[in-house]
This record gives sequence, C-alpha cells and structure tokens, in this order.
Amino acid sequence: MTTQDPGARPGEALLRALPKVLLHDHLDGGLRPQTVLELADAAGHELPAGDADSLAAWFRDAADSGSLVRYIETFEHTIAVMQTADNLARVAREAVLDLAADGVVYAEQRWAPEQHLAGGLSLGAAVEAVQAGIDDGIAAAAAEGHIIRVGQIVGAMRQADRWHEIADLAVTYRDRGVVGFDIAGPEDGFLPSRHLGIWRFLAEHDVPVTIHAGEAAGLDSIGQAVHLGQADRLGHGARIIDDIAFATDGDQAADLGRLAHWVRDHQIPLELCPVSNLQTGVAGSIAAHPITRLKELDFAVTLNTDNRLMSRTSMTHEMKLLVDEAGWTVDDLADVTVTAAWGAFIHHDERRDLVDQVILPGFQKVEGALV
Repeated sequence: MTTQDPGARPGEALLRALPKVLLHDHLDGGLRPQTVLELADAAGHELPAGDADSLAAWFRDAADSGSLVRYIETFEHTIAVMQTADNLARVAREAVLDLAADGVVYAEQRWAPEQHLAGGLSLGAAVEAVQAGIDDGIAAAAAEGHIIRVGQIVGAMRQADRWHEIADLAVTYRDRGVVGFDIAGPEDGFLPSRHLGIWRFLAEHDVPVTIHAGEAAGLDSIGQAVHLGQADRLGHGARIIDDIAFATDGDQAADLGRLAHWVRDHQIPLELCPVSNLQTGVAGSIAAHPITRLKELDFAVTLNTDNRLMSRTSMTHEMKLLVDEAGWTVDDLADVTVTAAWGAFIHHDERRDLVDQVILPGFQKVEGALV
C-alpha cells in the first residue's frame, strides 16, 4: 500500500485492503454475469443480452429503472440458472471467492431454498449444495491468501407461506452451515404476525433471526419485526428514520419516537445497503442516505451490498461512495465493521476473535498507510 498525506481520503486500493464484514448479501443477487450466460446456455434459458458486459448493464439498468416488474425480472433470470446442485455449488463458490477478493473476512449469504426446487432438488439437498460450494470457495480463497468465513441464512418468501418448512430447515441445518433465518419478499400485507408460531419455534431451537423490514414498508414493518418476530437484526431498517424528528433550523438535535428509541436502546443492528436503497427509493443520494444520520445518533449501523449484480456494487464500492459523497473517514468505516462483527450470527468468543485478531489489526495497518 502506498503512503498518503495526512488527512487524505483513502483511495480504492486502501479501501479494498480493509477487512470487511457483510451481513446482508443475497446469493441469487450476486452472480457473475459470465456465469449467468454459461449456465443459461446450458439450461436453454433465454437472457436479455448475449455477452457479459451487456448482461451486467442490463441487470443494473433494470434495477435502476424504477419499475418493480423489471426489478423482479432480474431475479427470474438468476434463479432460473440456480436449479441444480452443481449450479448452486458453483454460484456459492464464486460468491465466496469474489467476496474474499474484495477484502471480506466474514459474510452471511442469504437465499430462499424454496425458489430452487424446479430441477428436482429437495430443500435439504439445495442447502447441502450451497454449503458444498461455500466450503470449496473458502478453501480456494485460502489457497490465494484470503481467509474468509461464510454462513448461510435461509429465508422464506413471505407471500409463499412456506415459513414453517423453512424454519424447520434452519433448525435441521443449524450446525451444518446455516447460521440464521430470514423472511423476504413483499413487506406490505405479509408482516411477521402472519405466522406467529415460527418465532417461538426458532427461539426454542436457538436459531438467530433477521427480518427484512423498513425498506419497502415503514414503521409497522419494523415494529412487528422487533416485537413479534423478535428479530436479532433488521434487514435494511432504513425507514426507522421516519420515527425521528430532526430540527429544521440547522441544529443537530433529534427527537426519537418510541420505536426508534427501542431499536437504539437494544442496539438492534441495521443491515443498511446504500446503493440498493437508492434504487428502491429509500434515499435520493448517498449523501442523503439515512445511514450517516443513524450512525451519528449511535444506532447499530452496518454496511452491506444487498445484490451485488443488480447494483453493480461491492463492499469496497459502498465504502468509497460513503467516503467520497458522505464524508466518511476510515474511523467511521471501522465503527460499522466492528458493529457488524458483533452482530454476526456466530458465538461471542468468535465475534471477539474476529474483532481483536482480524478487524482491528487490519484497520490499523491501513490507517498507518494514511499517515
């Protein structure tokens, strides 16, 4: 790493060197464009573009279009090529390698196994295929000098009402690669109260829970996630900002509502995804994204990618945007990385080792290059 002048903003190379923790990244939203092309060709699935660069641009443009129909269509193409054990393993392996190359040292890959059964796989076989890919990716990354740990979060699609099956799946594979449970899909009309029993079931079997909330829907979604779903983390959660009144005279004072106080008092990690949130209308710019104000107010803020293919993003890219457009420093990035590590779905001593032995030394090395 090159030495920079005191006070200089870290460049992309230094940002890539930082150790990163990624809690919210969708397996079916992070495929390599070339892989989509190759798997689609083998499966006879028609794509909207015929080369990797054009396909990557199509995914990004469709996600940016403002059309929910086009946004959903992007996942139809990725899920279509993830219907066999070999394909699932390949996608998982490549995801691990891509994350490790970007400096990610701990990641949780979330996906909905129920969407990958068209080729005849069972739910269990699908989970095992993804785990095989993750294991291969970790070994291959280590051979390249990158140490990374990756767990699976299995999710139920809210509108499909297979919540109980996926909760059972999470319990079955709790000690075989699965680290947590999620519900995803449309928030409006499919709140955690729809299947109340699964939250007690998961708690009784010691399965951590994250719930997509506060992205497409507002405070009711967040409230149900933390109170009824007993969520350990909030997937996005950006709209908690709606329960905070800010001074209009330039003063930095803020008046928190009861729910905002609850989320902050309990330090429930917010899995914020700035680039993706811009695509879905949560904010109009990186500078105006709630992540900065929420961090300033001492919420448990974490930084994530959501869907790397659709957003053409990476953890390094997310960090660079916050540095360049929201004035973040390396210390700010260290804060959210440590927060993410302490919110990871691993045991306390493992979190402590991740922070003390990997994250803090990694940040200190990069900070030393800035002096």
